[in-house]
Amino acid sequence: MKLVRYGEAGAEKPGMIDADGKIRDLSAHVSDIAGDTLSDAGLEKLRALDVNDLPVVEGNPRFGPCVGSIGKFMCIGLNYSDHAAESGLEVPEHPVLFMKATSAVVGPNDDISIPRNSETSDWEVELGVVIGKAAKYVSEADALDYVAGYCVINDVSERSFQNKLSGQWTKGKSCDTFGPTGPWLVTRDEVGDPQSLGMWLDVNGKRMQTGNTDTMVHTVAKIIAHLSSMFTLHPGDVISTGTPPGVGMGMKPNPVYLKAGDTITLSIEKLGEQKQSVKMDA
Repeated sequence: MKLVRYGEAGAEKPGMIDADGKIRDLSAHVSDIAGDTLSDAGLEKLRALDVNDLPVVEGNPRFGPCVGSIGKFMCIGLNYSDHAAESGLEVPEHPVLFMKATSAVVGPNDDISIPRNSETSDWEVELGVVIGKAAKYVSEADALDYVAGYCVINDVSERSFQNKLSGQWTKGKSCDTFGPTGPWLVTRDEVGDPQSLGMWLDVNGKRMQTGNTDTMVHTVAKIIAHLSSMFTLHPGDVISTGTPPGVGMGMKPNPVYLKAGDTITLSIEKLGEQKQSVKMDA
């Protein structure tokens, strides 16, 4: 299934994408794509519906973030060896964890606002993992059973905030609009192996990133097992699993960063496409 949230920001409704690519309204069956809806039982309830009986949503409504009420937004750093190399950093023995504020989350096609005084805002296409049921002390062998589904994330990053303002990377990752998520949540049964998904990102029509999740240092299963050994993962938690090479910071001989008027387009195989316009924060 492809599950979506559509409508104005803050007032999104739950929906499902049918075989023709149309949005079908799920409001009569669930209140949101969040919480218990993401459990195995909740998803089975939705699978049992006849999609042809669901109302068609007319027009072209805005896609909101594909997960509502995100609890923890966790990000894994340096999880592609070639991206670590372009960053001038060692490949980590264990998954590097930092957090992105949930206030950064926006829809997949919403504008990205570059903060005041920022000159080093950057892009990162990443596979998002959405947790479907509480996970604690989960084995790597069982870890994917705790996944509700997957989505596209643009882990937008302000590199000076991230690297030069002291403290943790969270500062450069949490600016408003720095977490486009969606367009849809694709359930794990439809995705299959999360370690064989092609991914790409363009800026102004120029290909910047090309990669595949098969080159991750730490797999999705390993990440879930590792994190759940330290704290409980809850339904609706999101893990952004790292980016392949081609970020602006790594461009040689001179880094390239986002500016007002730029357009970012990105996609992951089976998970849909995002497109954002870049503007300066007022």
